[in-house]
Amino acid sequence: MSAVASAAIVAALGIGAVAVTGAGAVSAERQRVIGAADAAALAAADGASGLVAGAPCELAARVAAANGARLLGCGVDGVDATVLVEGAVAGLAVRARSTAGQAP
Repeated sequence: MSAVASAAIVAALGIGAVAVTGAGAVSAERQRVIGAADAAALAAADGASGLVAGAPCELAARVAAANGARLLGCGVDGVDATVLVEGAVAGLAVRARSTAGQAP
């Protein structure tokens, strides 16, 4: 095998390793943002039901921020709350939506 072919194989493997690592980072961030959305929705639902003092969407924003995410949207319908939060990895936005409240 020539030195050029060997170098090409090493370069291709390096590029593949970087791509896999990047995909893993995005996947990990997505899971973190999903967790932040779930926690924010639960906080908003607790506020809406009166279990916790405070405005539901303000509670959701505080919990999202504490989990390293930003609250983009919050809606309350009775004791049900739906939130949209956002995080970022490598300049890419990662968003998650979650709903919490009374079981049907």
